[in-house]
Amino acid sequence: MEKFFDYFDGRYRESLLTKLSGGDGPVITISRLTGCDARQVAAILVDDLNRKYGTTKWRWVDKDIIYAAAKELNTDTQRVENFYKGIELSNITEMIMAFSGGFVSDLRVKKAIKDVILDICKEGFIILVGRGGVSIAHEISDSLHVRLVAPLYWRVENVMKNKEMDIETAEEYVIDNDKKRFNLIQNFLDKKPLNLDFLFDATLNRSSFTPKELSELIITLYEKKVNKQITERKKIRRIS
Repeated sequence: MEKFFDYFDGRYRESLLTKLSGGDGPVITISRLTGCDARQVAAILVDDLNRKYGTTKWRWVDKDIIYAAAKELNTDTQRVENFYKGIELSNITEMIMAFSGGFVSDLRVKKAIKDVILDICKEGFIILVGRGGVSIAHEISDSLHVRLVAPLYWRVENVMKNKEMDIETAEEYVIDNDKKRFNLIQNFLDKKPLNLDFLFDATLNRSSFTPKELSELIITLYEKKVNKQITERKKIRRIS
């Protein structure tokens, strides 16, 4: 019986060591509710990280994923955009595309996006804004996953200002986009949870902080988490 437990104890340590072995990353994903200025935060975060660590390696990606996935599928970027927007092809459109030899299924688009994001994450020093990235990159050890939130009407006002919309249009835009972003994150998960909170290391209120303050907070959180991971890996290696 003792050998039996020793065997599984060894297997458990081995699995932990593999899980925490590093390799991919570092990666920071920023998910957001509509109107939270995630791109602005990411741009400042890149500058702050590169300046702090004396490097030029850190960069942020967003729509680059669409272009890369479209290139991999040999299709136009609109096909990938439609997948992200949750626009389903009609039966007639599918038939026309199939006859013309240009049909690309949602399954193939989804796989291409996943492959592109994982390749980007393997390069490391990436800040990934949206695009369902948290679902795909959540198992990378040297990573931090942040969600930006804010009260509804703070976000509505922000959208009205940035997109020059009236209040009714902005309300509809925010609510519709929030649903699409939730569905997108859920779509890249094996299971479909009703709540996505478990994916994130931290949820920050955009209305409480400036983009610069958010950048500073994210760096602090990132350093604490990554240092913890490194310490854990060293501890497991000593045990094994």
